[in-house]
Amino acid sequence: MNSSHYFDAAEGPFERRRVTVQLAGREVQVSTAGGIFSPDAVDKGTEVLLREVPEPAASGHLLDIGCGWGPMALTMAMLSPQAKVWAVDVSERARILCAENAEELGLENVRVCAPEEVPSGHLFATIWSNPPIRIGKPALHQLLQLWLPRLDAGGEAHLVVQKNLGADSLLTWLKSMLAAVGDDFAAERTASSKGFRILRISRGQSG
Repeated sequence: MNSSHYFDAAEGPFERRRVTVQLAGREVQVSTAGGIFSPDAVDKGTEVLLREVPEPAASGHLLDIGCGWGPMALTMAMLSPQAKVWAVDVSERARILCAENAEELGLENVRVCAPEEVPSGHLFATIWSNPPIRIGKPALHQLLQLWLPRLDAGGEAHLVVQKNLGADSLLTWLKSMLAAVGDDFAAERTASSKGFRILRISRGQSG
């Protein structure tokens, strides 16, 4: 798998293609293109996350880290129409496609943007991500250190990570990192399926 799309401009012509997928119990058509992650279908890791995790918070701010063409963000928006979903990706091509898909599906509660465009004061009731493991540990750790401490009180983050790409060692690191942030954070493995682990990060209620 080529991970260059996480940091570089997408390569090749921007030629949209239509794909039929299942999201939030609905069969929908979305636009994808080459040069982004999993352009032909919902990838297996994302399928596992969408099947295994509880529904996102019904209100507040929700976050999809590395949205791609939008399977997680679109699902969040359909399941939680009263929440505001932030779909974040460094790839401009991915952001364009995610925004187009949200608009076509009538999901007015999706805000697609680059990471630096998310207001710094926002805390998130739910975070979902299939994080880009292949960018390497330093960059991955920096990414997760940026977003996971921004869980709101009572919030949960769910990450899907391949077992053979270091899910268990990542969980160990997450526990250490979050312990340094505050004692109200916890991290654990909640499910395993088809070679993937679901890691849950939670933040206790304040007060």
